[in-house]
Amino acid sequence: MPSTVVVGGFFGDEGKGKIISYLAQNDNPSIVVRGGAGPNAGHTIEDGNKKYKVRMLPSGFLNKKARLMIGPGVVVHPDVLHKEIEEFGTAQRSFVDNNCGIIEKTHTDADGGGRLKEKIGSTGSGTGPANADRAMRTLKMAKEIPSLKPYLIDVAQELHTALDAEENVLVEGTQGTFLSLWHGTYPFVTSKDVTASGICADIGLGPKNVDDVMVVFKSYVTRVGTGTLQGELPMDEVAKRGWSEIGTVTGRQRRAAEFDFALAKRAVMLNSATQIALTKLDVLFPECAHKNSFEDLSAAAKKFITDIEDKTDVAVMLIGTGPGVTDIIDLRE
Repeated sequence: MPSTVVVGGFFGDEGKGKIISYLAQNDNPSIVVRGGAGPNAGHTIEDGNKKYKVRMLPSGFLNKKARLMIGPGVVVHPDVLHKEIEEFGTAQRSFVDNNCGIIEKTHTDADGGGRLKEKIGSTGSGTGPANADRAMRTLKMAKEIPSLKPYLIDVAQELHTALDAEENVLVEGTQGTFLSLWHGTYPFVTSKDVTASGICADIGLGPKNVDDVMVVFKSYVTRVGTGTLQGELPMDEVAKRGWSEIGTVTGRQRRAAEFDFALAKRAVMLNSATQIALTKLDVLFPECAHKNSFEDLSAAAKKFITDIEDKTDVAVMLIGTGPGVTDIIDLRE
């Protein structure tokens, strides 16, 4: 009954797409299933000379044997989903729960301006308004949409059938801990809870059926849009350090700060993390680029990792040393 839940530890943009893509190919899960808010979350995956941007399907699609599922807690934009299924050639192994909510034009229109766009910094994807309608019990369900009929499935049942057969299941979270509606920097948050508990609820996985919770941290902190960012650096300093980044969905410049140990410790607490994945070590320590062995890391990089482990009391098990899926150090047994 091996299941691993992967969630973001900061404000999204931690590199979850890379970590999930690696786990999907290395651990060979039979199912990769996505929880989270909706297509307001974007994951970027680099595989060789190809770069993929994903908003609806799980990031584990590069494992061609894995079934890709979207849990009932996720709101789905059919056009975005169809485009990704066609682009990635996953029609035979993509599935949507019957009870996924549906984003319609009224939702994207409501999300494209006004308070959500101007004050909160919404992505304009329609996710927040759709989740609001779901809370009001007026939202359409996936089972009402003819174009989704070939993909409809009972995700929770499929997950538990796989776990009973002792197959690997990989659970993909979106956004980051401090964008959670409950635990984040309200009101500058997403439209639901995106901690490990919320992601599991989205897909129908109970607490006793979770083996590991992996929290993903980037080697520095970034945030798109408005909201608190402790220790925020001026944009010229961000550029000088080589930390300049653009949001996958929004195309906006990400704000940045140095790694926040206190925030990391709280994320570990809120998610009951059993493992940490650390990404972009090569950006902080360029001499570590493309390394695949912990022993080959510089003394400064090793100390940084040890400090994270000491201050969070959780082991760093995966270390990203470059943008590619294989630029990784795997310290798991």
